[in-house]
Amino acid sequence: MRVLMTGAAGGIGKEARRQLAGRYPLLRLLDMVEIEPAGPGEECLVVNICDLEALTAAMEGIDCVVHLAGMSVEPESNAWEQVLSANIAGTYNIYEAARRAGVRRVVFASSHHAVGYYRRSQTLTGTIAPRPDSYYGVSKVTGEALGRLYADKFGLSTVSLRIGAYRAKPTDVRHLSVWISPRDMVELLRCSIEAPLLHYVIAYGMSANTRAIWDNREAAVLGYRPVDNAEDYAAEVMSTGAPELEEAKPFHGGWYCAWDLGSHGLFID
Repeated sequence: MRVLMTGAAGGIGKEARRQLAGRYPLLRLLDMVEIEPAGPGEECLVVNICDLEALTAAMEGIDCVVHLAGMSVEPESNAWEQVLSANIAGTYNIYEAARRAGVRRVVFASSHHAVGYYRRSQTLTGTIAPRPDSYYGVSKVTGEALGRLYADKFGLSTVSLRIGAYRAKPTDVRHLSVWISPRDMVELLRCSIEAPLLHYVIAYGMSANTRAIWDNREAAVLGYRPVDNAEDYAAEVMSTGAPELEEAKPFHGGWYCAWDLGSHGLFID
């Protein structure tokens, strides 16, 4: 299995590189900034995902692309311009380059913000209709749709991962439901890379949280068995965790739902 990973200089990318070192005959690491020197079985390339031709060349001989690159923006006034280039056009380039290069699978780092406007009283599945909470969420819905198109039209196997709160440990009450640890995140990526032949799957990126509000049976089909649990940090979060905006508490997407182009927005539920 020859794997290419975009966004290799980012938080998830660095952790995935560390944990997956030596697992595959080739791990080709891409980012738009310089990456630490390549180790055994690694190649490091500086490539902008907005450059389709460079991406296509970089994917030569690759079996699976793990697409982590993109802008994870706060909902600011220029958020649309940021996600349009990096997250929408850039993700199109990933799929088109993969098709041209004969890649067999793409693992796409989506986000729970693709469905963030649902209320937390509703348990979400991988098959539920999109309900984005921000321009960032819209960009992830678009990426999921591109994956579906390329799976159906070209047979490009695709796994879209609606990643929750990725960090070393949960820091607020919402995270007790949606947190994913670095260890579990990389295990989910590994399962997505190595799962037997599949067409198109949407799964959630979360640990084995006691307070989970997502039905993650699709991830189980991939072979994912998380080991960490946000509940281990519950007492600490309850005593010292960051407070949530009251208007954001009902929604899966949290405070992203409380903003509209940099100002408090209205809810249409």
